[in-house]
Amino acid sequence: MASAPDHGDGNKGQKHENLPDIGDHFLVQRSDNSWHSAEIIQIRPNEQPGGGNSAFEYYVHYEGFNRRLDEWIELDRFDLSAKVEDPQGKEKDLTITLTDLSDGTDRKITRNQKRRHDEINHVQKTFAEMDPTTAALEKEHEAITKVKYIDKIQIGKYEIDAWYFSPYPEEYGKQPKLWVCEYCLKYMKLERSFRYHQSQCTWRHPPGKEIYRKGTISLYEVDGREAKLYCQNLCLLAKLFLDHKTLYFDVEPFMFYILTEVDRQGCHLVGYFSKEKESPDGNNVACILTLPPFQRKGYGKFLIAFSYELSMLEGSVGSPEKPLSDLGKLSYRSYWSWVLLDILRDMRGTFSIKDLARMTSISGPDIINTLQSMNMVKYWKGQHVVCVTPKLVEEHLKSAQYKRPCITVDPQCLRWQPPKKVPKLSKK
Repeated sequence: MASAPDHGDGNKGQKHENLPDIGDHFLVQRSDNSWHSAEIIQIRPNEQPGGGNSAFEYYVHYEGFNRRLDEWIELDRFDLSAKVEDPQGKEKDLTITLTDLSDGTDRKITRNQKRRHDEINHVQKTFAEMDPTTAALEKEHEAITKVKYIDKIQIGKYEIDAWYFSPYPEEYGKQPKLWVCEYCLKYMKLERSFRYHQSQCTWRHPPGKEIYRKGTISLYEVDGREAKLYCQNLCLLAKLFLDHKTLYFDVEPFMFYILTEVDRQGCHLVGYFSKEKESPDGNNVACILTLPPFQRKGYGKFLIAFSYELSMLEGSVGSPEKPLSDLGKLSYRSYWSWVLLDILRDMRGTFSIKDLARMTSISGPDIINTLQSMNMVKYWKGQHVVCVTPKLVEEHLKSAQYKRPCITVDPQCLRWQPPKKVPKLSKK
């Protein structure tokens, strides 16, 4: 292996010969003890208490895995005897080795099977598969957000691993851990500052108006113009868990819908979605997130359902802004499937995609894509034709992937009316 350059300023008097270098590929032991090929993206001096097990930390990306699994590791997790040649531009002719995400085992799959796997699991296209403009934007985005410096955040009682880069100000953005007030979302780099702030902060719920309350679930509507700092802090926090959304500071054109769990201490942040006040593309969601401690509890689908409940009151159809995160795609597809199956179970006679859109506020293209995934729509004589039988609907409803959402929106508990639109003055 070629010798690596000096990574730092002589930490602990260690020699730097033969250390892994940026761009190298090695077999690396992941946190689940499986071994996987990884590329070194960045290197920094090890500032762990006691110095850790090596003078440097290495930021690695596991080949074929989502970037949220990128992490800082120490030298003892490398197999230095197993340097891997750069896989860029090289393809295996017949089969691909794919590491199973559930058990870490390797299996051989055909290229067609991999394409099917990528479609089901929403694996992102390579640059070569994208059109030139999209590829250029993706490369720029990847370069800016490639290294995740903030490893963890402390918010309320939860310490959460960060998934992606977020553009916090330089003074905070390079800290391995940030402390965030769960009520006002002020962020701090020192625990003592956080503890002092907790003793002084008078906030116990988001700013804005509470528009939904049922049991321990509460949801607030916050105007980005009226609570600009709060919404900016919310976006910075959300970016730690969202790869593609880029809304950080231009929050004034958006409304934010903040989902909380309520107890005697106050309203604890669970997740949110944002929505353009005027969307030229008909989007009813710009950004949507459930914080990791609250995922897999039905809150994501609740937020999705809430966005469509608002669209129903507005008398419009809507669709989330693209691109969605991989988890967002799964949640939306599951929600759309359930809503459509629940309606189709009771429908008889002839009906159109427009009828379904009017009944659900889901956009036509989203309805078509969802029905296609369930083999319920065909393209015939220039039109999409819904092909449904009661037996097919019941078969889908019995499947575990189409189960009823565990938290649903109760329209009786929603206190909200669409904002009145001011007519534009015509120019004479």
